[in-house]
Amino acid sequence: MNRTIKRFLKPLLTALAFSVVAAPLHAACYADYRARMDNPLRLHYGVIQVPDSACSVSDASSIVATRIAAEGWTLVNVSSVFDDAGLASRRSDAGQYFLRF
Repeated sequence: MNRTIKRFLKPLLTALAFSVVAAPLHAACYADYRARMDNPLRLHYGVIQVPDSACSVSDASSIVATRIAAEGWTLVNVSSVFDDAGLASRRSDAGQYFLRF
């Protein structure tokens, strides 16, 4: 390869490598959950964003429970955690509880 091409390719490949490594750091994490409230009994299904550091069902459970408790809800369970790819398909099922908390 001639020098001009090498000088052009090196920064380009370096930038590409950094962008590939950094991409997962910006991926959002969401949890879908079920909650209840007593007297009278009410149930809801919701979707909530959780920190990337809590992107497991067990870690997300305590975060979800704390957030929804502020409005009197009790966590029944966290069903799953997922990234942006699973967000749109859950919007209609969650209704008013889509990213509410």
